Amino acid sequence: MTGAGAWGRVVGALRGLPHMLREDLWTSPVDPVPPAGTPGSPVWRPAFGLLLTLGAAIASVWHVPDLVPLGAAVPEYVVLLVVCQALALLAGLWQPLRAWWVSLVLMIVSVRIAEPTTAPGDMFPWSGPEMALQSGALLLLTLRVQPRRAVLALALSLLAGLVSSGFTTRAHNYSLDVGAAVVITAVVIGAALRALKVARGQLVVQSVLTEEERARRTLLEERNRIARELHDVVAHHMSVISIQAQVAPHLVENPSDELRENLAGIRENAVEALAELRRVLGVLRSEDAAADGVRHAPQPTLDRLDELVGTVRGAGVAVARETTGTPRPLAPGVGLSAFRIVQEALSNVMRHAPGASARVEVGYHSAAVTVRVTNSAPGTAPVPAGGGGHGLLGMRERVTMLGGDLTHGGTPGGGYEVLATLPLEDPA
Repeated sequence: MTGAGAWGRVVGALRGLPHMLREDLWTSPVDPVPPAGTPGSPVWRPAFGLLLTLGAAIASVWHVPDLVPLGAAVPEYVVLLVVCQALALLAGLWQPLRAWWVSLVLMIVSVRIAEPTTAPGDMFPWSGPEMALQSGALLLLTLRVQPRRAVLALALSLLAGLVSSGFTTRAHNYSLDVGAAVVITAVVIGAALRALKVARGQLVVQSVLTEEERARRTLLEERNRIARELHDVVAHHMSVISIQAQVAPHLVENPSDELRENLAGIRENAVEALAELRRVLGVLRSEDAAADGVRHAPQPTLDRLDELVGTVRGAGVAVARETTGTPRPLAPGVGLSAFRIVQEALSNVMRHAPGASARVEVGYHSAAVTVRVTNSAPGTAPVPAGGGGHGLLGMRERVTMLGGDLTHGGTPGGGYEVLATLPLEDPA
């Protein structure tokens, strides 16, 4: 029963062999060549094409004496044959599978033409030019197909050489062993180069995915930080609403039941909203151990800008400050975002522009507040920082949240400028 099953599998494999050969060596596509300028595109392709053209021309001229007796005139069909063999090799750059088939057929034809005139000491069926042409065609094919398909093509090439050596009219110096070593080496080299190309392509793709994941993680971390700060602001105001609603009945002489009921409802809704807010956003605090120490500290606003500037000056940076317009209280979110933008911009100056001076300008307008931080050209080269920073990303997130505008870039003198415009009204 076991023997019968094994024999059945062998018969099934033999029946499926023609279909497999047709799929692998005729209908299945080859690997596409990446467009020029894209990751994985072979920049050496033009130079390789020139070298291949030169090699094909040399092999064709070298092949003519194998097909014509010494001293005889070269027939036109021999010239046509060697030209077609050279063109088949060059066509392997674009259609390696079809080119290999044509090269294989032309090899069989050239062997039949050369056999009657081949001297007993010359290599047969594969002369030096035939080995070069066949190994070149197999190399170009192996670079563009899976190793299994390349091995099948190699087996057919060796089989064609073996069959060609069986139909002879005289004794020959058979070169199947040398020819097999040459074409096998070509296939091994092609498979190694293709594996290297595939590995590099996968590395490029993985690098892109890693960079996208790093940017996404950085964005989420910055949004979490902003959410933690706004959670504190909103929680503070909700607590104030709850306390005011509780105290209000005691500030009115003989408050009506309706007033008491409404104020109680306001306080109840404020307490419930505060509980929901802490339940949903409070988890962000638990993920940041560094934030636990400042959990109850008030969030900074532009009122603390002098303190921030003093700290930066203490670190050795010359900072000038200017305020235009009439300062006025800002909404907690606007004041907090303006302070953080100035803080991040000054931190960037200290990290990326050592030895530079900075200037902080705050402008109060009728519908917006602007903060501008500029710095001069750095006095010394900055020390490369490890990893990507969150500064500009955090600024943009804060400005976008408030419906404002952020611009940044280099200045003519070699410095840098950050300008944020924050509307005073909620974005529509």
